[in-house]
Amino acid sequence: MSALELWNGLRSERERPNTANLGGYAIYIFLISLACLYYAANAQLLLGHYDLGWHLAAGDLIRDRGSIPFQDPWAFTLGDKQWINLSWLWDVIASLVYEYTGFAGIAILVVACGAIIVGYLTWITLGNGASALAVCTAVSAASVFYPEFATPPNIYLAASPNTSTMLLSVVFYALCLRKMRYLLPLLMIPWANLHGGFVMGLLIIGLFAGMALLRRDWASFKYLGFTGVACLAATLINPLGWHIYVGVIETLGHFVQACITEWRPYFENFRVPGSIAGLAYILIFVALELRNGRSVAVPLEARLFAWLFLGLGFYEYRYMSFFYLFSTIPLALHFDLILPRQLKVLAAEGRLLTSGVIIICALPLVFMLKAPALTFSDDLISEQDAAYLEANLSHARVLNHWNVGGPLIARTHGAVPVFIDGRAATAYPDSLLRDYFRLAKWNIDESAWVEIIEKYQIDAVLWPTGHDVLRRFLVDKRGWKEQYVGMHETLYAKP
Repeated sequence: MSALELWNGLRSERERPNTANLGGYAIYIFLISLACLYYAANAQLLLGHYDLGWHLAAGDLIRDRGSIPFQDPWAFTLGDKQWINLSWLWDVIASLVYEYTGFAGIAILVVACGAIIVGYLTWITLGNGASALAVCTAVSAASVFYPEFATPPNIYLAASPNTSTMLLSVVFYALCLRKMRYLLPLLMIPWANLHGGFVMGLLIIGLFAGMALLRRDWASFKYLGFTGVACLAATLINPLGWHIYVGVIETLGHFVQACITEWRPYFENFRVPGSIAGLAYILIFVALELRNGRSVAVPLEARLFAWLFLGLGFYEYRYMSFFYLFSTIPLALHFDLILPRQLKVLAAEGRLLTSGVIIICALPLVFMLKAPALTFSDDLISEQDAAYLEANLSHARVLNHWNVGGPLIARTHGAVPVFIDGRAATAYPDSLLRDYFRLAKWNIDESAWVEIIEKYQIDAVLWPTGHDVLRRFLVDKRGWKEQYVGMHETLYAKP
């Protein structure tokens, strides 16, 4: 490129609106295809959520009965506790997809959700005047970091209802920024039936209303107030009625959160080297905000959401993913200040479109390579393990580890009743949860094990194979038999 051509390119860049430089949909094609390629390459991780098994089983159960069950038929420790299934609609959709397309269809559904998220992030970032190169940099970084693939099973773009909350949070955020809030009550109806995270939508509307109040923008404040009331009413359009809020309360602020990794602080989930890149992203955001904060015209709402969820993410890890999503606008506008103009010229329509088309052509090949491995993970309970348990412990009272509950439900559909699983307080009484977490320690409390085994009349214990302290207690001290040793789980039978 000659000096004259470069100057003309820079001059035309300054004279035209940023969106004109993008050549229509070229940047969308590039970013969405790039994200889909990344997610497809990690397709097996998308299916690695420990609760996927019981979600699919719940969908089958609801479809067979034609209604949401008051209690599930898989556990023997429920007592009279009602099962408040906040994700019943997601379970049904996943069950239908799995029946007709198998795990490949579920993986494609998750990748599609990721593609929509990237599309909305691109839309709102472009709408705030960022250049093509800055948008590509910020959105691609966010799309890589928010799924949190480095810290399984805490993955937030996965075959679980969490993904619907990630998607709809971005949609609510985008529509509020672009003043298309009339759509929000309609979107709240499916969200309230997909996942208990629908309260995030009410929080988003409330924060935008708070900003309007600070600006004394009374028209926007009233409009957002009415929208919030309409969304609140829309949440009651569900088979559970007002009990949906009972389920939310039993999840948020419950003592069980202290025992679940995704609710613990960020640095308790930090992994080396997997989490280093995400931490670098955080440090870059903080450094740019502190250095250039006043010189960059970032919408106040975008800045508030980014900082709020950064703080929440350090407090409880699950919120860090929202920080990565909500920080795209501030970061893109900061990048516009520091990226060389010569590079911005290179992010032209033709190059983005060509790159996007090449990536799209590679997508089917990548997915075909990954498709044979798309199945239930054997990391906890293999098909062989489940077959042995079903043949030898049908209808026995098995005290299983928390992580094994969901896969065990998926593999046996209640033939081997579970002691506990990831539904936590929405399905199990608090007394049972308190009893279980007395056991879930490396250095075991022997008196607690004896008490709980007798209290629940336990016939067998299914626990991680590497827990040698428990093996010595049950086998050497209590005379139990090490009946079956799988790759990851060991079955101890009562004498």
